[in-house]
Amino acid sequence: MINILRYTEYLYIIVAGFSIYRIFTDWNTDRNSAYFFIFFAIVSIGMFLFRRSYRKKFEQRKQDNNKDT
Repeated sequence: MINILRYTEYLYIIVAGFSIYRIFTDWNTDRNSAYFFIFFAIVSIGMFLFRRSYRKKFEQRKQDNNKDT
């Protein structure tokens, strides 16, 4: 379960990287598309940080439960 959560974190970083690439390539040609990818980049980075903190809390809770038993 934890490994799957790690992979999804990095998928969000990949989406953010692709979005940033598209922002730079589309900025002068299609400004509306660039704004759309700015939104995706911000959401992807936010989801990465959220998923990472959630996974760390989950791991900490699992360690605490193993120490108690």
